Amino acid sequence: MGYVAGLDSGSTSTKLVVMQDEKIDRYYVVPTGGNSLRSAQKVLELWFEEADKTEHDLQCLVATGYGRENIKLAIKTVSEISCHAKGVHWLFPDCRVIIDIGGQDFKVIKLDKEGRVLNFAMNDKCAAGTGRYLELMANIFQMDLDAFGLAAFSAGGSVEITSVCTVFAESEVINHVSRGTAENEIVAGIFNAVARRVYSLAKQHIADAKEIVFTGGVAKNQGMIEALARITGCEVKVGFNPQITGALGAAIFSHHINGGQ
Repeated sequence: MGYVAGLDSGSTSTKLVVMQDEKIDRYYVVPTGGNSLRSAQKVLELWFEEADKTEHDLQCLVATGYGRENIKLAIKTVSEISCHAKGVHWLFPDCRVIIDIGGQDFKVIKLDKEGRVLNFAMNDKCAAGTGRYLELMANIFQMDLDAFGLAAFSAGGSVEITSVCTVFAESEVINHVSRGTAENEIVAGIFNAVARRVYSLAKQHIADAKEIVFTGGVAKNQGMIEALARITGCEVKVGFNPQITGALGAAIFSHHINGGQ
């Protein structure tokens, strides 16, 4: 069979997964910036150039994410909830609970044994608990997000960050810094605060789950993985690139639309 693809037009990054014969052929991630249409074209052009293909070689494209309606090449659009469920079930067939943390929202998705969505909850009204929140906190310490996550991972203890609001939490963190509190303990406190925020939305869906699959760009952060495992009491599993899970699910939908089983 030919090439099919899924494109996830997210608020922070745009992801493309290209599949052939039910296997991932290539994938790409580019910043979305202020123009989802332009970033979608850019990520497609990366594949065209690298694989020496054109849009005519793409038999089916499914789009997902907040900018999915702008993707002109897409044959179909599918919600990010359904695409994350499809992508995670392909990677982790036994998964029953997904926690996805992106740039500007986070969501919890409950699956049945067939990978169908039973229920979900989403926080998209406030930056607290999102990638943007962590980015703002990392800027206080002038760290990139990788260093920020490792600082939390190496902390022996943590301080309590009580504010949910990003603005108030920032003031709270700066107060801890001014008092001379160890940086890694403050950073660990920030990740714990995010994990508690996510758990407050997730706990009714986690129920008796012993493991969760963590997706989204924030799932690449070791500090967040460790904090989420500690706060939820679950084993946290992360795929080889958790940022592309939605695009992978969209590509699997493409495969089915194109005649695959």
